[in-house]
Amino acid sequence: MNHAIEATQLNKHYPSQRENHPAIEKIDLSIPSGTLYGLVGPDGAGKTTALRILATVMEPTSGEARVGGFDVVRQAEKARPLIGYMPQAFSLYPDLTVMENLNFFADINGVVKTRRKSRIEELLAFTRLGEFTKRRSEHLSGGMRKKLALACALIHEPRVLLLDEPTTGVDPVSRRELWQILSEVILNGVTVLVSTPYMDEAERCNQVSILYEGKVLATGAPRELEEKLPFEILEVKARPRRVIREVIGATEGILRWRPVGDRLRLSVKGLDSLEACLSSALQNAGAEVSILRRAKPTMDDVFIYMVEDQRGQA
Repeated sequence: MNHAIEATQLNKHYPSQRENHPAIEKIDLSIPSGTLYGLVGPDGAGKTTALRILATVMEPTSGEARVGGFDVVRQAEKARPLIGYMPQAFSLYPDLTVMENLNFFADINGVVKTRRKSRIEELLAFTRLGEFTKRRSEHLSGGMRKKLALACALIHEPRVLLLDEPTTGVDPVSRRELWQILSEVILNGVTVLVSTPYMDEAERCNQVSILYEGKVLATGAPRELEEKLPFEILEVKARPRRVIREVIGATEGILRWRPVGDRLRLSVKGLDSLEACLSSALQNAGAEVSILRRAKPTMDDVFIYMVEDQRGQA
């Protein structure tokens, strides 16, 4: 299989960090071409460090990484033209207009003039920014800034797109629009590696690696990871909350629980028998039960389980 991105035992240790707490530790990645791949984890997990190394912005302390077959340290000049990189922080020039930013990034990425005009027109239509070409980027909304940054990262038609938390800080509508744009990028054959702290975004990826405290805890397709969980999910909505929590605490077979909105998600073993037992216990306790049903596992469930298991091993 042709891999667009490969990393082997990738490590990064900053001088300010304690030696036993590297930013990333022994990270392995094998990302096939044309894949939407997610690096999923909370702030401080090492996602940005990993992307910066792959983007040739910084060098690893040890280990190797390749993009498009080129080593990101020894062959960085050959790897860079293949990469479109969108950092987490807004990196465009605020006093330049949308069009000026696109032309500037076309210049520094060596887009030939015979291709530039048509490429910019494609990206303006692609990102729905055609009406805002004369607006300075400092006056764009958060979502529009992200779309402009994405257009600038794509201006030279890269084979690999590295996106560091592209939807952080934008409204739900802009998040949806950005993911629609990314789906079109994938259809054009571009390999996309995106970092995100949002588990619902992880569900959209072909494959993910769950990153926590610099280490990869699990890798696989979201559905595969969900199906491998060693428990089932029971969803409960009842009143009063105090009673339901007391009943849950006294019921065997409930491994853990967490509130999600107005409901509780229970991780359980032996769901069928436990569902009947819990229903009876809630009724006997005088609870008003409106929902008690099996629920589909999510990447939230996977992440919480993986992190708690990691903490238990520490």
